[in-house]
Amino acid sequence: MASTRKPTYRSGTEPRSGASRPGSGSDRVISAQRSIEPEGNSVAAPPPAATGASATGKSAASTASSDNVIVFPEPKRRRQRRLVMWTLSIVAAVVAALIAGAVFSPALAVRTITVDGTTLLTPEDVQKALSGLEGKPLPQVGEQEINELLKPLVQVRSATMEARPPSELLVHVNERVPVALLKQGDSYVMVDVDGVQLGATKDQSAVALPLIDAGAGATNTELFKAIAAVLDTLPADVRAKMSTASAASPDAVELKLVDGKTVVWGNAEDRELKAKALEALLKMPADPKVKVSVYDVSVPRHPFTK
Repeated sequence: MASTRKPTYRSGTEPRSGASRPGSGSDRVISAQRSIEPEGNSVAAPPPAATGASATGKSAASTASSDNVIVFPEPKRRRQRRLVMWTLSIVAAVVAALIAGAVFSPALAVRTITVDGTTLLTPEDVQKALSGLEGKPLPQVGEQEINELLKPLVQVRSATMEARPPSELLVHVNERVPVALLKQGDSYVMVDVDGVQLGATKDQSAVALPLIDAGAGATNTELFKAIAAVLDTLPADVRAKMSTASAASPDAVELKLVDGKTVVWGNAEDRELKAKALEALLKMPADPKVKVSVYDVSVPRHPFTK
């Protein structure tokens, strides 16, 4: 263990023999002291010089202790995790910038509107209703906005869209399906299953739809709803063979074919099964020996003719 030898000065009243210096006003004794450091400390702490220097001693001690702190390297896994987080943040920022640029870019503005699925309407009718979308960036166009713009066209039930960058908007129109005619004055009005008027014609024969008789002419009655539900269930080719549709009650719907034959339908239950049974009966080859005037599908699992 290293030791230091330091001379110290101290006053004494009793001079030691051989230690006084002649001519001095006061007796001073010079002695040498050895300070032994505790084991484990390789650096000797200097003795306090004075009371006023205590703060300086503490500062020096704290500096020495801070110099002896061992700094361990950052774990590799934590360093990799921080690198991944920084990378993801940069990628997210770049993607957000690209999306923002695409959403507001004039290069993706709508310049062409293509329409399909129209029968009652013309593509030009739909394009005119959607003309307000021209010049708007494709990413900002939504189906809700398209359906709002097409509301004035009652023939349109709904519409979907397909964006074709850089500037084409394709609109798929789902039109309402007319199921019957209603007589209104000198005209015949086409209506769908909900009673929505889809168009009018002066010539009944120009439209292959059955005429609902005057008793069920009002579209808000139970009779009209029962008849319209039946007609809506029929395949288009079968519906085109019907001349009129009537009902004494919602449970007694009857149809008339263009050749004068009658279809006894009954109530609104099992509509799909009844439609398939009627379609099968109408496809049966005619027997000249058996005259058929009635097709009864009121019990669809046991249909018959008479």
